[in-house]
Order: sequence, then structure tokens, then C-alpha cells
Amino acid sequence: MAKYFPLGQVMGFVFSLILTGLALLVHFTDMSMKTGMIVLLVTAFLQAGLQFAIFMHAGETKDKWSIYSNIVYGFAMVIITILGTLLILLWDM
Repeated sequence: MAKYFPLGQVMGFVFSLILTGLALLVHFTDMSMKTGMIVLLVTAFLQAGLQFAIFMHAGETKDKWSIYSNIVYGFAMVIITILGTLLILLWDM
């Protein structure tokens, strides 16, 4: 019976709740803006990685490294797009 229990998904859910609680601490404590943004960014990226790896079953196929490389490429494109938008619209360069 233990082999049918989804321990990985349950642990992923618990870790998701812990990361959400850490993100909520930014709101309920008196953190500075810089510290709060760092905590939010770190917990957001960890949460996204956890969601991809556990709940979307990215690591359960033969070609898991191609899936992971596509995810990393997607994150790189998101960061380039955000920085490019900030560069043009806010920093007037």
C-alpha cells in the first residue's frame, strides 16, 4: 500500500506551503523594501521550480534534461525581456 502513496507530491505540497508562508512573512513583518523583494524573488523562483519538477512531472521522462534546458531557456528569456523593458521604459536608455 505504501508504494501507491504519492509521497513526492505530498512533500512538494508541504514545501509549497512553506514557501508561501515565507512569502507571506514579507507582508506581515516590517521588512525593508530591498529585503522583501529578495525574499519574494527567491521564494517565487523556488516555487516555480518545485511546480515544474514535482507537479508537472518534468523529471519523470527519458528526456528530462531537454525539458529542464527548455525551462532554463524560458527563464532566461523572461529575465532578458523584463530587463529590456526596464531599460527602455524606466531608465530611458
